[in-house]
Amino acid sequence: MNGDDLAGPPSAPAGPLEPWPDTVRWQPISRDLIWVELIRLGVLLAVLLIGLGLGWAFSGHWLFGAALGVVVLLAGWRVATIVRAVQAWGYAEREHDLLVRHGLLVRRLSIVPYSRMQFVDVSAGPLERAFDLATVQLHTAAAASDARVPGLRPAEASRLRDRLTALGEDRAEGL
Repeated sequence: MNGDDLAGPPSAPAGPLEPWPDTVRWQPISRDLIWVELIRLGVLLAVLLIGLGLGWAFSGHWLFGAALGVVVLLAGWRVATIVRAVQAWGYAEREHDLLVRHGLLVRRLSIVPYSRMQFVDVSAGPLERAFDLATVQLHTAAAASDARVPGLRPAEASRLRDRLTALGEDRAEGL
């Protein structure tokens, strides 16, 4: 038995169902996006819980109490998934394209060639601005292939927007 037998089988290239290539240097998004998403969830929960609580108080029907319990359980589950979902987001700039990954249960890898980008949009709602975050939205000719990178600091969002726009113009000139 030689040393090669102990190494195990040769590593195979990543298949189409393994979308996070190890050869790519992924850039994470800001963890402050967790707070933005938790606040959004909190506002939705407040509306739901107040509505269900009032319904239960005025009618006394047990279904309102059961619905309250279900909403609280689902809220706990959603809090855990928000944290994991934000950690799953990432992007990578390569020579000819931008990769954007996200998803927990269903992993999604979007590969947007610079030459296919029509325009790049940077947006930040009031809650995102409160946490000093912005979202970069990439628009291509095919609506289904649009990708976005949320949770970026405004300076990074501007840098990425300018770089992608410049690369898109350079690559499109050759068409």
